[in-house]
Amino acid sequence: MIASADYARLMARYNAWQNDSLLDAAATLSPAARAAERGAFFGSIMGTLSHLLWADLAWMARFDGGAAPRDGIRQSAAMVTDWTAYRSERAATDLRIRDWAASLDDSALARDLSFHSGALGREVTRPMDLCVAHFFNHQTHHRGQVHAMLTAAGAAPGDTDLFVMPEETRP
Repeated sequence: MIASADYARLMARYNAWQNDSLLDAAATLSPAARAAERGAFFGSIMGTLSHLLWADLAWMARFDGGAAPRDGIRQSAAMVTDWTAYRSERAATDLRIRDWAASLDDSALARDLSFHSGALGREVTRPMDLCVAHFFNHQTHHRGQVHAMLTAAGAAPGDTDLFVMPEETRP
C-alpha cells in the first residue's frame, strides 16, 4: 500500500501546519506583492495559493463527495482573489481534510477511485491510496513554489521539515 490511513492523518496535520505558516508569512506582504507576477506556473503567490485551494477542493470532492469548485483548472488561479475570503476558505478546507483523514481506515484506501479528470479530459480509475499520495504530494509541490516566492519577496516562512512539526499537530 502506497498510503495508509495513518499517513493520511499525518499529512493532513502537516498540510494545515504548513498552510498556516505560509499564510502568516504572506500576510506580511501587501496585497499588490501577493498578486505580483513572479514567473511561477500560476503567476503570483495569490494565484498559486488559489490554485492549491482549488485542487484541494477538487480532490476532496472525489474523496468525500462534498462540493467541488465550479470552474476548471484554467480558472483555478483566480478562484479566490480576496485575502480575507481566501484565509477563511483555506482554514475550512484544512479542517475538512483533517476530518476526512480522521475518518479513514486502511480498507478505505485499498479500493479504486473513479472520477472525471478535467486535466486529462476523461474518466479515470486509479488506486485510492495512489490518489491520496498524489493529493498530499501536489500540496507540497505548490507550497514549495509559494515558499520560494515568499522568500524572494522578503517574507519569512517557517520550517517545512516534517520532523520538526510541532507536537500539538503531530500524531
